[in-house]
Amino acid sequence: MKRVNLISECTAALTLLLGGCSLTPPLKTPVVPTAGAYKELGPWTQAQPADRLPRDSWWTLYDNAELDELEKRLIAGNPTLAAAVANYAQARALSDQARAGLFPTLGANAGVERARESLNDPIRGPTTPTYYNANTVGGSVSYELDLWGQIRNEVAAGEANAAASAADLENARLSLIAQLVDDYIQLRSLDRDSAILGETVTAYTRALTLTGQRHDAGIAPGLDVSQAQTQLQAARSQAAQTLAQRALMEHAIAALLGVSASTFSIKPQIVTLPLPQIPSGVPSTLLERRPDIAAAQRRMIAANAGIGVARAAYFPTITLGAAGGFESKAFSNWLSAPSSFWAIGPNALLSVFDGGLRRAQVAQARAQFDASAADYRGSVVSAFQQVEDSLATLNHYHDAAVEEKAAVDAAHHTLDLSMALYVKGATDYLTVVTSQTAVLQSELEALNLDTLQLRASVDLIRALGGGWQDAAGSAPPS
Repeated sequence: MKRVNLISECTAALTLLLGGCSLTPPLKTPVVPTAGAYKELGPWTQAQPADRLPRDSWWTLYDNAELDELEKRLIAGNPTLAAAVANYAQARALSDQARAGLFPTLGANAGVERARESLNDPIRGPTTPTYYNANTVGGSVSYELDLWGQIRNEVAAGEANAAASAADLENARLSLIAQLVDDYIQLRSLDRDSAILGETVTAYTRALTLTGQRHDAGIAPGLDVSQAQTQLQAARSQAAQTLAQRALMEHAIAALLGVSASTFSIKPQIVTLPLPQIPSGVPSTLLERRPDIAAAQRRMIAANAGIGVARAAYFPTITLGAAGGFESKAFSNWLSAPSSFWAIGPNALLSVFDGGLRRAQVAQARAQFDASAADYRGSVVSAFQQVEDSLATLNHYHDAAVEEKAAVDAAHHTLDLSMALYVKGATDYLTVVTSQTAVLQSELEALNLDTLQLRASVDLIRALGGGWQDAAGSAPPS
């Protein structure tokens, strides 16, 4: 019954020799439920930019010339990105190979031979020469009629796969750029950690000197000196650990750039990166900008075309062919009319019995389409999750940062009071130690929250496809 239905679909092709038909089913894109707005509301959804940000320069939002230069070096030297470019070139070449099937194949041949006939040849005649020359020159042309759309579907699948590979390249570029921005943010955060710890070591050194002087004067017990020494050594240890983390982050950046970590360094400095105001957009915009979603959709198109290719195997392959040339045993009359030969005619090939091979191939093609459709749906669902995650992180970390900055101010005030009381002998040094610890922890936590917000902004830009565009589609300012 299935085969009868397939034949009925292509009845018109028998009268349209070169027109043909296609056995590819209509593309059915999975329906993914989407909301009109993101659940996580906050300052990020209120921004209304008046410009469009190109995907290839979104990192300029962080307004850092050094980061701009590093991104250029990454695009030029990253090995993973170079492999993605090569994969795209390979996909384009495969697409061109499939497209070649739409055109006739032309061939030419020539040969000059001296041959000996077997004396025991069963069809050898009494006048057949034992030795003879065979001089041939000719050409041939063949063209497969794409009556069932097999070649056109192969071309469509090749083009869709090439487009998917282009989206893969863009997705690799987006991911690597985002990774570099994230690593740079962490590197500069560690520089600020080191600065805070350096100031802390200096303050703790002064505190140790103070307790030592008070101990020598008989005012403070030895316990105060011991506690001050412990605080100082712990701060120095934490500073050394921070430097180790920074070295690893610097090495990670070197690997992204495709250079040796032994020859690469970034000078430590305090860098303040602005937190960009990023509109979250709407779900439909997300579908248009995410390269991984585009790649999944194009692979679904390719898989759908593959069904048409598999179904076309139920029908005969018809090829038009022609060949001709000159053949002679002597050079004198080789290229003359009597030495000419030619042949022309169609050729049809149909597999009558294959043990269920074609049926299995169609089933495989349908299953491949179902898998690609599921992958597409999963990519969309995952994309919305990533946006919601980033928005939630930004919103809640913003609130936490406000509270933590207030905690820093309160901790400094507490430390000033406790130190003043200690100098007057109104409290013990443990109170000072507790206050110092609270100041350091609150300062580092406040810095960590700033860093987490910056990293979350990178994740959000990546989740939105590397940029956004306002409804009017205006160009970015020059």
